[in-house]
Amino acid sequence: MYGTVMIAKPAVSIDEMRRRSEKWEAERGTTAGYIDQWVMAADDGRIVMAVRFESKEKYVALSDDPKQDEWWRTEMAPLLDGEPEWIDGEWIDL
Repeated sequence: MYGTVMIAKPAVSIDEMRRRSEKWEAERGTTAGYIDQWVMAADDGRIVMAVRFESKEKYVALSDDPKQDEWWRTEMAPLLDGEPEWIDGEWIDL
């Protein structure tokens, strides 16, 4: 499995972030080998979102998709206070 972790400060409530993540899952998550996502509301006010895909190739295909870029710019980015930190990599089962 492969995926990404986003660490960011939200500009909206965690409930709004949850609704938007659920919207993405319904609209975009049915493609590109999507497996699941997890969101943590950190004690310091940031959010940590982890999204997993079947493979790096499927993750990269989604990240390179112009429709995904448009969705990010219009749906998710406006909910954040500043630029997020991204960490991409392979998920390892322990």
